[in-house]
Amino acid sequence: MSPTPTHCPYCALQCGMLVGPGTIAPRDDIPANGGGGGSLCQKGWTAGELLTTPDRLTVPLMRAHRDAPLEPVSWDAALDRIAAEIHRIQCAYGDEAVAVFGGGGLTNEKAYQLGKFARVALRTPNIDYNGRFCMSSAAAAQNRAFGMDRGLPVPITDIAAADTILLAGGNVAETMPPFVRHLTAQRERGGKLIVIDPRETSTARRADLHLQVTPGTDLALANGLLHLAITEGLLDKAYLDERTTGFETVRTVINGYWPDRVERITGVPVPKMREAVRLLGDAANALILTARGAEQHATGTDTVTAFINLALALGLPGRPGSGFGCLTGQGNGQGGREHGQKADQLPGYRKIDDPAAREHVARVWGIDPDDLPGPGLSATELLSALGTPGGPRALLLFGSNPVVSAPDASRIEERLAALDLLVVADFVPSETAARADVVLPTAQWAEETGTITNLEGRVLLRRAAVPRPPQVRGDLDILAALAERLKAPGRFSVEPAEVFDELRAASAGGLADYSGITYERIVAETGVFWPCPGEGHPGTPRVFLDRFATPDGRARCIPVEHRGPAEDISVDYPVYLTTGRVLAHYQSGAQTRRIRALVDAVPEAYVEIHPDLAERLGIEEGAEIRVTSRRGAAAAKARFSRAIRRDTVFMPFHWAGPARANLLTNPALDPTSRMPEFKVCAVRLEKP
Repeated sequence: MSPTPTHCPYCALQCGMLVGPGTIAPRDDIPANGGGGGSLCQKGWTAGELLTTPDRLTVPLMRAHRDAPLEPVSWDAALDRIAAEIHRIQCAYGDEAVAVFGGGGLTNEKAYQLGKFARVALRTPNIDYNGRFCMSSAAAAQNRAFGMDRGLPVPITDIAAADTILLAGGNVAETMPPFVRHLTAQRERGGKLIVIDPRETSTARRADLHLQVTPGTDLALANGLLHLAITEGLLDKAYLDERTTGFETVRTVINGYWPDRVERITGVPVPKMREAVRLLGDAANALILTARGAEQHATGTDTVTAFINLALALGLPGRPGSGFGCLTGQGNGQGGREHGQKADQLPGYRKIDDPAAREHVARVWGIDPDDLPGPGLSATELLSALGTPGGPRALLLFGSNPVVSAPDASRIEERLAALDLLVVADFVPSETAARADVVLPTAQWAEETGTITNLEGRVLLRRAAVPRPPQVRGDLDILAALAERLKAPGRFSVEPAEVFDELRAASAGGLADYSGITYERIVAETGVFWPCPGEGHPGTPRVFLDRFATPDGRARCIPVEHRGPAEDISVDYPVYLTTGRVLAHYQSGAQTRRIRALVDAVPEAYVEIHPDLAERLGIEEGAEIRVTSRRGAAAAKARFSRAIRRDTVFMPFHWAGPARANLLTNPALDPTSRMPEFKVCAVRLEKP
């Protein structure tokens, strides 16, 4: 039996792989990880173990009452219980009392169908997804400046052709290792890499220049770099005149970010700032990229906007081989935010409060536009409202584990416990599933077919390679069965290809137009770039070459001011905490903590601390320390590293239990994107 060409279940590179019974190998025809025989990271090579993990969910589980244990039941019993509870709750409290929470790892078909199910079958406005924790600030900033959000504006192969790359807040050497192949090719042809990060990460050690910024000050640094670009005569004035609006207003604000002031705010020496600006300004082709380190802040949208302003001032966006982009994190973080999982969006990246968008999508769904609900609560607000007076009393959760991944996680546990009904669809008993009233066993990555959209906007086909366990159902099957029980109008297909065809129709004419993409084209062309508004259209590998997606075709330069973190250090909490990922693990760890090789590589959480800070506090290496914020406390072993700033500690967020980093993190929200401030909060360190 020949192996099946498909894609990795993890990050937004969506590396191509060949999967057969007991075998995994890289493909060499997918640019993200192809060329030279292809490559996979440690997570990709070991992904097959997920398919046979001993605690795999294989039958529905249900509690007779809240204090009873989860016990196996039939599918009919589980689905009938869910439908009956939804009916009871909505009759008593209104349609909005039932909420849906999705995930950035769901295929486009599942993300689309989940959004349709919420609006048509449940008639609720309350649907959002964990991509709100990932891409929302970058998306909001790009929509505001360019009129459209697509992770990378160019194919990933353009990385190698860039003379200079500035990467703010990304550690690709650990989060998406095959990406480093493109950086290596860039360096081999003489390109330069600048990394902005509070830690000297594996990626920063590869860089020509590391700007070790104080947590929460990326915006000030970006404004300071633009100030230097202006004073050193590096602006592309013709580009600014022809392709942008608003730069003079930005210039007025930037006058206040003189180099010495920015050094005091950020801790980055002025000579390093000057070197960074010259590397960017002298480059024939340059890319400015942001990732979660710069984006997961209560000022995330403005921070990304500041880097966009720098890119526009240098004339980068809309030029082949140059531009501004963001590195999408989750496997389908790009597609997952385009087709209806977000509280304020409809398929095709349409706004849910736009009458024309409502008319178009309602026509595809066969309903009256007036029957579509309006915008709902964003992810953090939705989770915080669960079980409160006037808030949702039931939650249906697909592909997420907020007990570990959401900020201020102990409060999330309280809110889940306050629900009348919690339903979790997953393929492993995650920490959130363990708290559910009903658990539905779903198919996982190699057991189902569907499309995903990777970080460069390339729509790919992930194909089923192995059979699923007999009683396991796909999410499309689950949604269709519930829609039937709820007597929803329209049709909810269980066939991915049929759902994708409906998605194509619903997205037609939208910013994220998939109408010209078919499964057959994806296979023949190894992926198709959106927007692709017709089957004769070639797709769009490079966006904004002729105009931006704004009414006048010009990009918007928008003035932004540094405000600092929502919670700064103090006498009681004198140390910054920042969080992130490590090479061996992924997201909440629900998948990777079940793979022996990955657990052996990094078996437990830790607190990375500079030896000088540890000495001052009397902390010994390897000793367990207690980290306390204004929201709670976590405990893990100290790991000494001179790669971290002396005023900062780092914790990976992949673990549950007392080492949960998100017991500490701040749920303060960006006013535009509603992104929580994961990347900086104030803590104190103590010996237990």
